[in-house]
Parts: sequence; C-alpha cells; structure tokens
Amino acid sequence: MTLIPFSVAADTSSDWVHMSSFDKSLIFKDESLFVSDADESQAEIESHAASLRNPERFTPRAPQSLAETGLPGSLFEQLILKILYFQGDTMGGDLSRAIGLAFSLIEQIIEGFKFKQLLEVKSSRGFGPISALLALTEKGRSVARDYLESNQYVGPVPVSITQYRDAVLAQRMPGLWLTRERLVQAYSHMVTTDGMLDQIGPAVSSGKSLLIYGQPGNGKTQMAEALSQIQSSDIYIPYALECQGNIIQLFDPIYHKLSTHEERVLDSDFQHDGRWVRVRRPFIASGGELSLSMLDLSYNTVSKIYDAPFQLKANNGIYLIDDFGRQKATAAEILNRWIVPMERRIDYLSFSNGGKMTVPFETFLIFSTNLTPDKLGDEAFLRRIQYKMLLRSPKIDEFRTIFCKVCESQGLHAPTDLIDSFILKHYSNTGKQFRRCHPRDLISQAVDFINFNRLPYELTENLLDHVFESCFISTADLSET
Repeated sequence: MTLIPFSVAADTSSDWVHMSSFDKSLIFKDESLFVSDADESQAEIESHAASLRNPERFTPRAPQSLAETGLPGSLFEQLILKILYFQGDTMGGDLSRAIGLAFSLIEQIIEGFKFKQLLEVKSSRGFGPISALLALTEKGRSVARDYLESNQYVGPVPVSITQYRDAVLAQRMPGLWLTRERLVQAYSHMVTTDGMLDQIGPAVSSGKSLLIYGQPGNGKTQMAEALSQIQSSDIYIPYALECQGNIIQLFDPIYHKLSTHEERVLDSDFQHDGRWVRVRRPFIASGGELSLSMLDLSYNTVSKIYDAPFQLKANNGIYLIDDFGRQKATAAEILNRWIVPMERRIDYLSFSNGGKMTVPFETFLIFSTNLTPDKLGDEAFLRRIQYKMLLRSPKIDEFRTIFCKVCESQGLHAPTDLIDSFILKHYSNTGKQFRRCHPRDLISQAVDFINFNRLPYELTENLLDHVFESCFISTADLSET
C-alpha cells in the first residue's frame, strides 16, 4: 500500500501536521487506503478528496513558557524596558499585549526589575500584578537607553527563524487546492477564454514560476493581479523574526492585509500566539524600480534592525515582477539570484556583518513582460521559469465582448450595430491590432467628453470617432501638420 507523505514540524508541541503532497491517483488505485467498503459511493470519495484540499488550519499556539519561544532571555528583558521607555506608565496587561505574550510569562522578569529598582509600581486596580501601573525608574531609563544602542526595535517579541520556517511549510497550499470554479470566479471581472484558464490554472495550482509575455495593453498585469482574488485560506505571519541576535521586521501593513477574522482579546490571554498576526495571503508587485539590493535584507543604520525583502514578505503568497527585463538589474542577474531558491525552495539572505540566514522560498513567482523571451535570455536560462504563457491579442468576438462589458460597467448602452461599425471602420479596414485595454481607454474618454460638454449620456458614431482620434497617436508625418 502506498502511503501519503506528510511534512511534520520539528516542534511537535505545536500540534499540527501539514500534508506536503498528495497523489490524486491514490483515490482510485488504492482501495485499502480510502475505501472501506467495495460499494462506497463516488460522492464519498470526492468528499474525502475535498477534505484533503482543506487541511486543518495552522494556528500558532501561545507558548506556555519563555523557553518554548527558542529565544535568549536577555531579549525579553531588553524589549520590556524599551517598551516602557517609549510608552511611559503602562498597565501590566497592556505591556503583555504589546509584547505579545501572556503576562504570566513575563511576571517573573518584572519582579526582577522591581528588585533591581529598574521599575516601580505607581498604582494598582486591585486585580493583582496584571492591573499594576508600571513605570521605569531613572536607573531603568538609563538601562533602556543602553539597550536602544543595540537596536530600537519595539513591538511584539520576535519569532525564532526555526519556528518561522516550520510555519511557512505548514501553510503551503495543499494539493488539489485550486479548482476551475475558483479560478473562474477570480477572473469574473475580466473577459477570459478557456485556453487562457487552461494555461494559467496548472501554474497557479502547482505554485511553480510563471512567465506571462505578450504585446503591451493586453492585460498581463491585470491577469496576474486577479490571482489575489482567488478564495483561499488566511495565513499567520510574525511581526518580526530573530536570527543570530538580529531582528528582521517582517510584517508590513502595505502588503499584509489583516484578515477580517483577526481578533485580539482584551485580557492577558491570547486566542493564539500574540507574536503572530493573521493576514490574507500576500500579493506583492514590483516593477522597474527593482534592484538586486532589494532582494536581500535591508539594514537600517539608525534603528539597527533589518527590513525583510519582497520575496520573504510574499511567502505563502504571490510575488509579481512586472515589466520584467526593464529593472535596474538585468533579467539575467535577477534569475541568477533566484536559481537556487526556485529549484530548492530555500533562500539565503545576508546580514551586514557577513552572516547568512536560510529562509523558506514559498512564494509563487510571476514574471510579466512586453519583451520577447529571446531578449530575456537563452533557452537554458528561461528553463528556470517553469511555465510560460503568451497572452495573445483578443480576436474580434472577444474584443466586442470586452467593449460591451466596459460600456455596461459605465452605464452606457452599446448598440451592436454601432460597435460593429466602429470596429470595421477603425480596426478591420485599417489593420489596427486589437488590445484588451482599448475599450477601457476609449470609453473612459467618451465619458469625460460627455461630462465636459453636458451631452446626453449615450454613445454615438461621432463620439467614438472623436475619442479614437484622441486616444491614439497619428502615424502622419509631423512635417505635414
């Protein structure tokens, strides 16, 4: 009997198991694994397959001791003093929430600070130490300033790099997660063909890299961005990481959108480890501004903490490199940088002191370009990108459908004979190529023209002729104008 392979976290106390791969053929070939009765219905088998697509959600369990965090004890002491230094007088419960740990875990440290006269209790609400109002003494402020010379990180206790690696692997999308229905729903706002979905679907489902190329204006970026609308599970990410005594800021509110289910209770207990935040799977895009330095840790010489690179922030999500081949770094330099990560699913990041950190590389990489692949690199070079998709210009029927859909979104009636006449006059008779962006650009200008001239809200032949001339560059010799 063939067994399904599982990937189990090194920390067995976290009580989770993640299915790393699944052979669909096992459903049908190995009855001893799935079928307890020869007459079991197909519906039951499909139900079992559905359960494999939806494994139990990873949730970071709140540590029961400081030792479970895998972090040095001095880090907690430094962080508590720095938080009190910046926040001033703070209730014990508020300090607990700020640091992301139950108050019972830091209570002994606070008692030690009292004994050393680093902090004092100004008042209490009578509910025990958690309700005490804590304040630094002058001696405590002096020690906190010394700690700030090391780094100025103030926030939830970082997560060890080992626990982060395990969490990323646990939150990979399981086999069979993507269905055609989910993909169709994500692209419901766009006009797509079955052929387009057949190309992009397997790439997304497998999580392997994808190159989308074609003429400008055909929706390559829009097609990549729509993938962020696929219904999928949320993930947990740490606010910060700790490795070799360094702190790396990971959570970025620009790219990490809080889940609607993210909750923090008002007392000292947490529904999950308070050092983690529940977010939607990230979608991050960068364009021509991308340089090689942006793909490594960025050290802030003032705060003395690191900012995570894009691909690390995009773990368990999507990272789009738009306008590939037009970055500050060449296409060859970018792909050479990621040869090992794309093949081995791990990345190596460098600290300013020369140290190295190994992190998971579990992001779905999408490259989008207007250039032909031969201008990006040779065959061996492009082989590193697993999937390639040529996004062709739309045919006349698809273009007509896009035109009608854009008109509908703007509340404009689009008579069939008017659209056909416009296409014949400006495209078929002139040989102008269709582009998926043309209807959007033309109708946008038509609405602007109508509003400016206070015209009836409707399309006419003269109006479409005018906006076509306004939207596109004339090929006439400027010396003749």
